Amino acid sequence: MELLRIIQNDARLTPDNIAIMLDCDVAEVEAELSALSNEKIILGYSAQIDWEKMDKDNVVAMIEVRITPMRNKGFDHIADILCKNDKVTACYLMSGGFDLMLIYEDKNLRDVASFVSDKIAPLDGVLSTTTHFILKKYKSNGIIFEKGDTDDRQAVIL
Repeated sequence: MELLRIIQNDARLTPDNIAIMLDCDVAEVEAELSALSNEKIILGYSAQIDWEKMDKDNVVAMIEVRITPMRNKGFDHIADILCKNDKVTACYLMSGGFDLMLIYEDKNLRDVASFVSDKIAPLDGVLSTTTHFILKKYKSNGIIFEKGDTDDRQAVIL
């Protein structure tokens, strides 16, 4: 468990660094990392990127989907179909007023609207959708985004 927490916080650490942190042999760390990858416990490694600093125009939408579960397939069938789209970056089965939550990224609002109307709405079993747009990221995957230049002075009314 400790090894997993270490690489979750910083996947750039080498087995040498991790071995020092865990006070164990490098070969032991390498073997454990290999086993965790083979068992599909470690699914991959990624970098957290602040795309706004790159002036990359894109829209991130959170799409709530209400569906009727399919016989013998439940919610999985529709989730599997939606997850095949590369622009769906996350898909969750939820409790509450809707069933699936999709995180979807595209170039503009029109493309998000097309995805909802052309790809989600026509699917058998989809009852309704509600789309929310992310206006600003403050924290994502445990990383706080820079606030930029802020004026910490208090407003004074004279």
